Amino acid sequence: MGQILQNWRIPAAAVFSVVIIFGAYMLARSVESPNAAKASMESALLQAIATKDSDGDGLTDWEEALYGTSPNLTDTFKLGMTDGSAVAKGLIVPKAIADISLATSSVVSMPVDGSLPPPPSEGTLTDAFAKSFFTLYLKAKESNGGADLSEIEMKDISDEALRSLSSAVITAPDFKSAKDLKILGSGADALKEFAVNAEAVLLKNTSTALKSELLYLIDAVENNDTEALAHIASISKAYRDSAAGLAALSVPVELAESHLALINAMMHVSGIASDFARVNDDTLAAMLALQQYVPASRTLGKAFADIGKVYDDAGITFHAGTSGSLFVNI
Repeated sequence: MGQILQNWRIPAAAVFSVVIIFGAYMLARSVESPNAAKASMESALLQAIATKDSDGDGLTDWEEALYGTSPNLTDTFKLGMTDGSAVAKGLIVPKAIADISLATSSVVSMPVDGSLPPPPSEGTLTDAFAKSFFTLYLKAKESNGGADLSEIEMKDISDEALRSLSSAVITAPDFKSAKDLKILGSGADALKEFAVNAEAVLLKNTSTALKSELLYLIDAVENNDTEALAHIASISKAYRDSAAGLAALSVPVELAESHLALINAMMHVSGIASDFARVNDDTLAAMLALQQYVPASRTLGKAFADIGKVYDDAGITFHAGTSGSLFVNI
């Protein structure tokens, strides 16, 4: 078993490369691709998440999560070597592998210590992906007599693991449907009243964050800023509460379609930001959320633009500083 495990980190790295390249196919297959600048920033951040090694022990932080080792201790289990070296020798086994019933005599049992970080929680995408990938990897190695797998074989395993995970992941449904809307009134007066009420909802649920969720994610990943994750969570809550508040309003006939698109887009971005905030606990979920971020933000921006157009078409203008202007001119 130790020999079989020695090179697992090479295929695991290959898998995360596949996730970086093809992650969008799982949850955002039909969404328009982001522009080059945004794509470049996304790719750089994805790479930073996948390769981050806080303690420099040879295991990236997401790998530490798979083993239950600490991203802040180089020798978590006091084995006299770095965690990366212990993994290379097959002395520390991922939970997903330990759960597989294979004969073993060379794996050292890891001490039970309640103070150590746990492996990825049951139900997380990281946990599901690890189980799927490692199960497939070990079976392929066993069939190959323990010999290293070729790049083609590794890609096949990666693809199969991703297919397995994608079939188990269900994209969240829209928050509301047309039948859930309270449609009431039409015309200039109804539109003006709605703008005032909608602005009140947004102001009530404003986050105290000073930057976007994406910039805070960069701070969390590249600068180990733990406070950034709290800010991301507050932004997610602001999106969620705003969507819920807007959904409770009566909406004029003219705004029904764009209003529905707005509240669903807000709730979608809220979910994405929530996954950003889990980057240390469920790395894969954060990476997949990052793949969705730009298209979802574009959808949100388009919803606000469409709302503004309704007011323009109706000849209704809100001057800066007047009640309702923030919502219409956002």
